Amino acid sequence: GLLWVADHADELGIDSERIVVTGFSAGGALSAALALTVRDKGGPRLLGQLLMAPLLDDRNDSASALQMDDVELFDRSRNGFAWSSLLGDARGAADVPQYAAPARATDLAGLPPTFLDVGSAECLRDEVLAYADRIWQAGGEAELHVWPGGIHGFDRKAPEARISKAAVAARRNWLEHLLATN
Repeated sequence: GLLWVADHADELGIDSERIVVTGFSAGGALSAALALTVRDKGGPRLLGQLLMAPLLDDRNDSASALQMDDVELFDRSRNGFAWSSLLGDARGAADVPQYAAPARATDLAGLPPTFLDVGSAECLRDEVLAYADRIWQAGGEAELHVWPGGIHGFDRKAPEARISKAAVAARRNWLEHLLATN
């Protein structure tokens, strides 16, 4: 994965100092976990992380998770199923590692600049808000977008909708700015 890309940067035609990890939903969880791993255990420096509606907290007990149970396509029960598929019976236990569920990290200092977005009408909303807040509290840089009325994956389900185009533009603008200033 990341080590291979960094080691083969020249033949891939990329700059190994300008790697940004990105992911949507469970992929967002993997990207956030990778950023924590690189920070803690070493590895190629990440220029940024772009997390779109990421699954971050296996506990699945935020206010939005409770509000959005049986409300949208990706609701609290499906989120719980996703976490159980990864963690089995350990889901929600006190000792789930931060590298499996990034919201479990006690320290979010030292992460690369982070873009996070989430729909206001999805079960992941509050865990994404909390993660951004904790990055800020740790002195980190985060750009957060909460898309009014957006459900999980709204931009994939309705790519021509105004809100979807705005979300894609916000991501692109953040990434272009990050690359232009670093």
